[in-house]
Amino acid sequence: MSASRSETTSAPGPDEPESDSGSDTGPGAGGTAAPGRDGPGSDLLAALLDGMDAALCAFDADGVITHWNREAERILGWSAEEAVGRHGFAGWAVRTADADEVQARLMAVMDGPDRQVDEFALLRKDGGRVLIRTQSSGMRGADGKPAGVYSAFSEVHDQIDLERSIALSEALFEDASWGVVLVDVDLRPTVVNVHAARLLGSGRASVLGRPLGELITQGVEELESALHHVLSEGAPSAVTELWMTVRTPDGERRRCWRCGFLRLASPLAEEPVPLGVGWMFQDVTGQKLAVQEADRLRFRGNQLHRAGRAAAECEDPMEAATVYLDFALAGFADHALIDLVAEGRGPGGLASGPSGPVRLVRTVATPAGGASGPSARTGPGAIPVRYAAGHPALQAIDRAGSVRASAPTGANGANGGGDAKGSPAPKPVPAPVWASSRQWPEDSVHALCTVLRSRGRSLGVVTFLRGASRTEFERPDAVYAEDVTVRIAACLDLAALTSTNTDGG
Repeated sequence: MSASRSETTSAPGPDEPESDSGSDTGPGAGGTAAPGRDGPGSDLLAALLDGMDAALCAFDADGVITHWNREAERILGWSAEEAVGRHGFAGWAVRTADADEVQARLMAVMDGPDRQVDEFALLRKDGGRVLIRTQSSGMRGADGKPAGVYSAFSEVHDQIDLERSIALSEALFEDASWGVVLVDVDLRPTVVNVHAARLLGSGRASVLGRPLGELITQGVEELESALHHVLSEGAPSAVTELWMTVRTPDGERRRCWRCGFLRLASPLAEEPVPLGVGWMFQDVTGQKLAVQEADRLRFRGNQLHRAGRAAAECEDPMEAATVYLDFALAGFADHALIDLVAEGRGPGGLASGPSGPVRLVRTVATPAGGASGPSARTGPGAIPVRYAAGHPALQAIDRAGSVRASAPTGANGANGGGDAKGSPAPKPVPAPVWASSRQWPEDSVHALCTVLRSRGRSLGVVTFLRGASRTEFERPDAVYAEDVTVRIAACLDLAALTSTNTDGG
């Protein structure tokens, strides 16, 4: 709104001196105050009217305009000199047919105790019409009797825009499906809506004024960097996705938030003064996880397809088995081992039966010690691997399925945490003794053992191993490993048949 300037004229009170006899009293004489009214009080009133963003006019008890400020002049085009002293709006600011109704509605509030809101169509000085919304209230004199009416008004569309802005603000902080947080220049929340408080895992009141680092354990640096950028450079042109770990009453939760930022500045300052940042965000964790899972499945499907094409070109079935193993390792595990059931293990090499405990021979292994390269056969030796009772590989043979295991937190020995699907709250750390006691590379922390099945027999076990930088194996990983193992088992079975036929020939 533009700055306001008021020019007031009012009739002298009963105890005030009359104005000079030569002074004009017509409508055009209202632009200046009467001499008897000049003084600090008149200057203060003029200054107050000058600072108003709303248009204001006042009427005495007879309906004569006594005050008319600069904003009223801007809206209707009539100056204070032209407006003050006129009786109502008839004949100049309202159509003659509507003048009596408008005047009656304005003056009716003088006898009531409450304010009154009306809408009128007034005339501009240039002949145009404008719809205004007025708030009128009666004034009382020193004797308590009605002394007049003052009316503040503005264009209806301006008022509607303001009401829409207020309604939008209230809706955002009450019913919005996005989290909305107002952050001050010190990066502390000052206003939080219901949805944001729920996503932050706290109540609306408990969030206010707290450092963001007390609410977010991981990812707060990226969030604060984004807020500082908005304060200094302005809002980014696109939304940003940030991964956060949030403290909640149920523990820490990893979340992906799609964030938008707005720099807030005071509308009353001549130069933009930042008040803070409007931070709007939505939890898209489910969508991101679904996309990641789809990408993972697509990648693994492509790997199996490529492995099948490469294995088809191998003359040696054993080489084809190692090809499948190498393709499966990409993005899935750090190490892989193939242990086959020792020869002479019952009829047909069955993995279960009354003929004694299962003995497994290490046949294929990936390079150890951080070296890279394809999987290699370990040689023709037939010495079984020293697997203790309850080893995950032996459990996989007994169950004819998959077994997952993880090192316990801070494990430094061979005890505990190897024969079940471990899911400790703290992250496991490399446990050389735990891994070496199970005949695995020392940097192994997570293991997945899957049985090799072909023609109704258990041929051995494939073990996939991950280091501390990877997450533990989950059920979808076991399904993928079983899919790979089926193909490896077919190649190994073919290799055994080929070797038998060659020896028999």
